[in-house]
Amino acid sequence: MPWSSTGSPIPLQNRVLPTGEIVAITARGDFTGNRGIIHVADRQLGTSRWSHHAWICCTLDWQGRKRALMTGRKWTELFFLDEAAALAAGHRPCGYCRRADYRRFTDAWDTATGTKPSAKAMDSALHQARIIKGTRQQKRHSMQAAALPNGAMIWQDAVPHLIWDDAMLPYTPEGYGPPRPRPKHGQAEVLPPAPIIAVLRAGYAPALHATTGL
Repeated sequence: MPWSSTGSPIPLQNRVLPTGEIVAITARGDFTGNRGIIHVADRQLGTSRWSHHAWICCTLDWQGRKRALMTGRKWTELFFLDEAAALAAGHRPCGYCRRADYRRFTDAWDTATGTKPSAKAMDSALHQARIIKGTRQQKRHSMQAAALPNGAMIWQDAVPHLIWDDAMLPYTPEGYGPPRPRPKHGQAEVLPPAPIIAVLRAGYAPALHATTGL
């Protein structure tokens, strides 16, 4: 981690929000992941926000391996509060370090679409659905609020909210706030790409941060 002239640590720009933005904050979260190599010298992000379409969400602890962040040229470590936030940003489970979750995800994809997907096919479909072409902006979509599956995130009152049963929980980088009644009527502005909403509806249950109480 870089240090300021006053001796205070400066957080790296490596925390992914449900909106897909990558910000510099001290909070880390329950999962790591990557979008390829997007950092440059001095552990700073370059102008790119991905170098390939395989946006994955990984476990923090894999066989006890350790590495200094943003130092190699294999991948740029990113962090998520929980898996729901990662899915909202358009990431999927890693097929290597989270094999069981990856299989649950592909099984749900198969249920939703009738096709057992390859990783490449999923990544292609997800990339088309998560980014407005020619920009780095998240592609959001609307759907009936009553049809939102558990694990979805919506943009409500300028804040991401996690949908679970009859409640919605406001997201913060440190955790979720107290639950509020979820919308039951009208349209909702949805953050996760449409294919991920279909996977959630087919039964995939993401891992949630402890602050949800779930």
